[in-house]
Amino acid sequence: MTFESEGTPVSAPIQAPGSAVLAADLLDIVLTSLDDSKAEDIVTLDIAGKSSLADHMVIVSGRSHRHVSAIADHLLRDLKIAGAGAAKVEGQSACDWVLIDTGDVIVHIFRPEVRSFYNLEKMWAPDAEPAPQFIG
Repeated sequence: MTFESEGTPVSAPIQAPGSAVLAADLLDIVLTSLDDSKAEDIVTLDIAGKSSLADHMVIVSGRSHRHVSAIADHLLRDLKIAGAGAAKVEGQSACDWVLIDTGDVIVHIFRPEVRSFYNLEKMWAPDAEPAPQFIG
């Protein structure tokens, strides 16, 4: 598809209907979006051999309810723009912990004290660094 911009034809990349975003590309989109949103303590776990739920799990922290909500909103917008389909979202009303399931990548966005309480890193990767402890 070509658009006219001040008399100069410009090609725009368009995701073909029904085409899927590759898992590696999806992970890159997720990590870029989280970095752009200033998500903290980003941990990526390869769970392809451990679970049939997804290939990757990404766990991040937001500084407050508002930051968690903003990270989730930004990620959902970036996924939609990339043509990654409709992600399933849980917990966006309270924003203590938001889960975004894209199919190949599951993203957990926590407030620090909630992340410390659940410590998903220890459950999914026992040899990983422990979740940062919240000192409040």
